[in-house]
Amino acid sequence: MTRASLDDDRWLDEGGTLGRARPDWTDLVFLLLLAVGAYFAGQRAAGVMDGYDRAILIGTVPVLAWLGWLWRPLRRLMLALALSAGLAISLYGGDLARAEEAFLLRMLFSSQSAILWMSALFLLATVCYWIGLIARSATAAWLGTALTWGAVFAGCTGLLVRWYESHLLGPGIGYIPVSNLYEVIILFAIVTALFHLYYEERYETRSLGAFVMLIVTAAVGFLIWYTLARDAYQILPLVPALKSWWMKLHVPANFIGYGTFSLAAMVGFAYLVKVHGETRSWKKLVPLFVLGVLLAAEPMVFRTEGLSAYWMVYFGVGAILVGGILLARRPLAERLPSLEVLDDIMYKAIAVGFAFFTVATILGALWAAEAWGAYWQWDPKETWALIVWLNYAAWLHMRLMKGLRGTFAAYWALVGLLITGFAFLGVNMFLSGLHSYGEL
Repeated sequence: MTRASLDDDRWLDEGGTLGRARPDWTDLVFLLLLAVGAYFAGQRAAGVMDGYDRAILIGTVPVLAWLGWLWRPLRRLMLALALSAGLAISLYGGDLARAEEAFLLRMLFSSQSAILWMSALFLLATVCYWIGLIARSATAAWLGTALTWGAVFAGCTGLLVRWYESHLLGPGIGYIPVSNLYEVIILFAIVTALFHLYYEERYETRSLGAFVMLIVTAAVGFLIWYTLARDAYQILPLVPALKSWWMKLHVPANFIGYGTFSLAAMVGFAYLVKVHGETRSWKKLVPLFVLGVLLAAEPMVFRTEGLSAYWMVYFGVGAILVGGILLARRPLAERLPSLEVLDDIMYKAIAVGFAFFTVATILGALWAAEAWGAYWQWDPKETWALIVWLNYAAWLHMRLMKGLRGTFAAYWALVGLLITGFAFLGVNMFLSGLHSYGEL
């Protein structure tokens, strides 16, 4: 807690409690840079913004400044993103065809190039985290962290540039890139990875990266299939119901919830591996193995067409990974953080996710009232959102009122990921309803 690298961010009070340093001149400079950037963006995009858009833009300035003070690495990320997105916009020069003509756009900064880099870096980061955990290599684990930051940077750049590219398609087409399944899977991967990086630094441990990045890699695997099978990267005009400023608030809040719930589940998986590190009876491991296999199978269970070789391999690799982790549970358990740390991360991730998911649900109801004339219509997406909300409300209630801890809490978090996965993928893609914008 007293490392030099934390001195500019944190302080220890007399009781030894880790707190936040007071804002300094760098925070003020960052706030001014954000304000200048918001003013420039508002001027440049004045023709496509209404009053609500301007209010959201102004509101993001203090929010981003607060986040930058809360966690200093975010400031560096945001500054780097401003440079990369600004460079991409200048390279386009208002002509979408430049994506194939300009070398830097074609190889790095067009939205599709950046997202491909994100996918590759996430996969490499997962491999490095596992090498670091298995071989006790601090260098490999550090490289996993660096690659994860690189993937987050590439993914965010891709989404920002995709936003600009959508406006180049023609008047009235441009929109924030959180409107379809392709875009929100990218957002999910970024959010999950960012929260992992935060907890990694907060608890000074990189061993959890091996587990958390598995869910991010699974999302990347789905993204690759969705891109190849459906040309999902193409930017298409929005359906009328999505042409609303509510989307800019509702969807990001929703996916902060999805991302942190998923992170909590993978931490719960690590918790159970540690608990069963000395277990010799496979009977005790059967529930964990079954849950892990179900999570690996979930994306293909809800297929509406015959199973392809891709999905068979996807499921096979997932099942082998779960079995391999359980076979190697003893050495892995020794290298994981303490049960108390794992339990604390799991609780905090669910608490953060529940707060944002609650806000997203309220915003969704308000949006529905504006779009369809009713706050709630028991649409499949609404119904499953309620099920997700009730599940984590019950988890937190049991935690705060009954002291829920340990193995049962971890198993519950894993089951929660199955429920959340269906609410995210199954309903969005395979059930008809008012929210079926990602249906195949």
